[in-house]
Amino acid sequence: MADMNLTLTCLLIASILLLFWTSGRDNSVHLTRIERKVDLLLTHLKIDPTQGVNQEILELLRSGQKIEAIKRYREQTGSGLRETKDYVEGLPL
Repeated sequence: MADMNLTLTCLLIASILLLFWTSGRDNSVHLTRIERKVDLLLTHLKIDPTQGVNQEILELLRSGQKIEAIKRYREQTGSGLRETKDYVEGLPL
């Protein structure tokens, strides 16, 4: 069941992204809508996009490497710069 949900989620995300890249409309508006839909899917499927990320990010923060922590979090989650910065700055040290 979980594999089926993951497959359906991946197909839906791929479809949304395909529409995003083939559309001639304002990309920032589409991106915001796509992010919102993906967030809803993750919530519905009870998938935590930050699972397994915190420890490495915390270690980077504790060693004074805030920018590297932000870069690494973005690589791991694919989240946007603003939400990544907010997340990283909100982590408890």
